[in-house]
Amino acid sequence: MNTIEVRGLTKKFRGGFELGPLDLSVRQGYVTGLVGPNGAGKSTIIKLLMGLSIANAGEIRLFGDRMPGREAEIKARIGFVSEENRLYEHLTIEAMRSIYAPFYKSWSDKAFREYTDRFELASRSRIRTLSKGMRMKLAIAFALSGGAELLIMDEPTAGLDPIFRRELLDMLADLMQDERKTILFSTHITTDLDRIADYIVFVNRGQLVFDQSREEIFERYVLVKGGKELLDRDIRQAFVGLRETSVGFEALSGDRKQAVRLFAGQALIETPSLEEIMYYTAKGENKHAEPRS
Repeated sequence: MNTIEVRGLTKKFRGGFELGPLDLSVRQGYVTGLVGPNGAGKSTIIKLLMGLSIANAGEIRLFGDRMPGREAEIKARIGFVSEENRLYEHLTIEAMRSIYAPFYKSWSDKAFREYTDRFELASRSRIRTLSKGMRMKLAIAFALSGGAELLIMDEPTAGLDPIFRRELLDMLADLMQDERKTILFSTHITTDLDRIADYIVFVNRGQLVFDQSREEIFERYVLVKGGKELLDRDIRQAFVGLRETSVGFEALSGDRKQAVRLFAGQALIETPSLEEIMYYTAKGENKHAEPRS
């Protein structure tokens, strides 16, 4: 079962950037990482899912229901954390809680107190006095206390120190012990996804590159390192992305079997990191893309 289904989603912007058309799915009971370079369309996708932006075409279904129909009921089942958290800065944390909680039927004051204590957030503190990292912690506390079935998190680790980032990822992993929960996690810190993601959605220049399990991705892609004498025009074209130096090359192939057949015994063949897959994909597409006006 899919918690989120997107079909033919398109969003056009002035200046020429266009998202989609996209088809993608977020499976119930799993963590799906949404990745891509800055400006690739990640935040636009999340805004469209949350009804904060209107698509030019396509269909969005959350929990099987088409958006924006039954929007209030659907959103009550979602915990949303964004780098642009909209909190009333003049209020105290406790006052913000009194506004936030009634929107969620499964809200737990007990859970909220536990999270704010854990994050060292004093209930009488005014939101405007909090650092960027502390505001993100507060947004996470709100999201996790509402009993949400779906967590949509847009750059939730931005501004957080490495210790708390690790703690947050551990909390999310614990949360996923409940197989009814689903997380969509957008981030530019790909090492975070190495710890918790089951599926990866990769977008670049507004287009879907892949929507696959982590295992499928790392079975498909390889990083090839070798001498320049191995390169010719056809070989160069076969790579997703290529970086050449004066003495050799490093390149990403999206066909492991082909790479082994071509380079076994002549070049080093490694499993790339998710960051390397993103880098070489963006490098290859930017090289062949037409300049934008």
